[in-house]
Amino acid sequence: MKIHADLDKCEGLGMCEAMANDYFEVDEDEELVTVLDDSPPESDRAHVYAAVQACPVLALTLAD
Repeated sequence: MKIHADLDKCEGLGMCEAMANDYFEVDEDEELVTVLDDSPPESDRAHVYAAVQACPVLALTLAD
């Protein structure tokens, strides 16, 4: 699984960071997400999936 962030859609709302701060960080100045680790291990996939689904502007996607 790979995490992809569409920075054109991102509004820096931080839902992803609040739910999975090991994988996402929102820069307060630029108001954009940074994916800290784009390949989560199997043990974290459900957690990361929930964080991706929480994005209100659909800026995050997962691909196998």
